[in-house]
Amino acid sequence: MLSTLYPKIMPLVEQAGGTWGIVLEDLRTGDSWTLCPDEPFYAASLIKLPIMAAIFADVFEQKYALADKIPVRAEDIVGGAGILQHLSVNQEYTIYDLVTLMIIQSDNTATNVLIDRVGRERIREIMDKAGMHNSCFYNKLMVIPAEREGVNMVTAADMAGLLRRLATGQFISYHSCLQMISILKRQQIQDSLPRFLPDPDPEIIGAQPLWELAHKTGSISNIEHDTGILYRGQRAIILSVLSRDVPTKLARETIGRICLAVYEHTQS
Repeated sequence: MLSTLYPKIMPLVEQAGGTWGIVLEDLRTGDSWTLCPDEPFYAASLIKLPIMAAIFADVFEQKYALADKIPVRAEDIVGGAGILQHLSVNQEYTIYDLVTLMIIQSDNTATNVLIDRVGRERIREIMDKAGMHNSCFYNKLMVIPAEREGVNMVTAADMAGLLRRLATGQFISYHSCLQMISILKRQQIQDSLPRFLPDPDPEIIGAQPLWELAHKTGSISNIEHDTGILYRGQRAIILSVLSRDVPTKLARETIGRICLAVYEHTQS
C-alpha cells in the first residue's frame, strides 16, 4: 500500500518547507496516496504535457501530420530552456521534432511555435477532455504580455490524471499514447525524480532495464515540479510532485528522495 510511505514522505516535505502537492498512484492496483492534490501551482513547463496531447489530438484528427514542417523564425526565439535559441533561424523542423524538443529539453521556443500551430482554445479543450478541470492555460512561455488574462496553473491531481490516461491508452488513441509515453521516456532533464535512483542498465547485455521513467519537469524561480510514471517490472507508479517556496536544490533533492522511496517500495 502506498499509504505506508507516509512516514517516509511527510518528514521530507516538512523538512523542506514550502507548499507541496503530491499524487502517487499504482496503476496496477489503483492504490493511491495524496497530499494537497488539488492545490493550484504555477505550471511552469508542466504545461508542455497537455500541449503535446493537443498536438497529438490534432494529428489523430488529420488536421496535420507529425512529419509536417514548421519554420522557426527570428521572432519566435525566446530564452530559458532549449537548444533552438542557439541554432540558425529560419530553419524548418517537423512537428514531431518540435514536440520532442519541447518535452525532452523543455525547449521554450519549440513550445511557443507549437502553441501557435495548435491554438490556445484547442489546448484548453484538450485539457478539459483530459479532466484537468482545476488547471488552466493562457500564455506562451517566456513571453509576458502587459495585460494578460491569467497565468498557466496546474494541480498534482490533474497532472496525474493526464498521465493515467496516457499510460492506460484512454486518451486520443492507443498509438498516440504509446508515442507520447515514448517521448516522455527520453527526458534529458534528470535532476529531480530520478536523481537518486540506481543505474537502470542491467549487468547482462540485452536484459530489460531495472526501471524506466516517463516524465516532465517544470522549474522557475521558487517553483520545482516533476511528474511522471515509474516503470519497474510489471509495476507502473504515477508520481506527480509539485512544490513552491522551497530552495531549488532542496526541492529537487526532496522530489528525488520521494521517488527513491517509491522505487524502494516497489521492491517489496
